[in-house]
Amino acid sequence: MRITEAAKQLGTTPRMLRYREALGLLPRSRAGRNSQRQYDDRDLAAVKLALELEHRYEVTPAALAFALKALAEPSVAADIRNLGYRTGRLSAPPSPAEIDRERALRWLGRSGVLPPPPHRPR
Repeated sequence: MRITEAAKQLGTTPRMLRYREALGLLPRSRAGRNSQRQYDDRDLAAVKLALELEHRYEVTPAALAFALKALAEPSVAADIRNLGYRTGRLSAPPSPAEIDRERALRWLGRSGVLPPPPHRPR
């Protein structure tokens, strides 16, 4: 569906959908005929979820986009953990293993969250 129809169905504006798209809160729209944005049910579901999360946690679309970045990029997550520790909101700084893991991911050119290393009993 076109952006005007999608916005109407979601109770928002085309401008807000473009803004959310620029923030990465929904997949880049596919161009249909006449190079107009096209949205499907999956896109609408992503926007609905984002709206629900923003309301539930009282955050802006930009804050939600930053949270996604922190989840996807280990270096951002480590910096946020460090800030949390320094401000007293987290009780422990990032562990040396977390820091080493982040450095290794950067060295390998990887982004994204990997599962934690397996626990080995001593």
